[in-house]
Amino acid sequence: MKAERIGLNGKLLQRLMLSRFAAWAKQADTAELSELRRMRNLARQVRIQIDRLLATADNRLALPRIGTATFPKPSGTDWAWRPDLWNRPLPVSGIAAIETKAKFGDEITIFHDCRESELTLRQIRNQRESDLAPYGLRMDVFGFDGSFLSLAVELPTSGAQGLHKQHLLRVEARIECERPLEIFARLNVRHGPNTEQFVRELDLGTGEPMVEFDLAFSKLNEKRVEGMWLDLIFDNPEMSQVTIHDLTFCRHPRAGL
Repeated sequence: MKAERIGLNGKLLQRLMLSRFAAWAKQADTAELSELRRMRNLARQVRIQIDRLLATADNRLALPRIGTATFPKPSGTDWAWRPDLWNRPLPVSGIAAIETKAKFGDEITIFHDCRESELTLRQIRNQRESDLAPYGLRMDVFGFDGSFLSLAVELPTSGAQGLHKQHLLRVEARIECERPLEIFARLNVRHGPNTEQFVRELDLGTGEPMVEFDLAFSKLNEKRVEGMWLDLIFDNPEMSQVTIHDLTFCRHPRAGL
């Protein structure tokens, strides 16, 4: 009964508030200026609270939910990971005029050789029903007088633990480009003093580009693997906008040779 009374009272208060503001809106053209000023001040106070409610509600109700780690994984996957930038809100949502070696979050580092940086990065909230990651990364490139631009993603040490030549490392990226653009993925594996590198081009024509790095024919020293990182390399990025809606990593054993 108590819940029903609260619900009824809430509906009555809602109707009263809506009718009052509707009446004030009609009176705004003819009301005395002192009265109009009072109504405006009250409306502004209410709007602040309404904007706070809408921002929180939109964020919580948007798809997908913050913190979700769900994404497709191949059969036999023994390690999988999505960087935090695509999972949770960053303390700083955007940076501009980015200098080389600048970090965005704990896992992303930007590299370029521009004399004058006209690059911006910002974290966005994914809203499409097809998106699995809560957040995305949007990069805007205006003028570009350099010869290279890349985003380096540092993989956690758990991805390197137990890594061997029979593994395939799968990288999936949901990328949206404002104009046609070539993007390359370069996997770097540190083992002792050496680094093995594997380069593949992302096929943006598929809508959900995926590459697999086969370690079988590398010179990887399995006993000395220390860590990995991935470089996303953008070719001729001037005057382009790139949105990476998701970025995920999976490790699984390959079929026998």
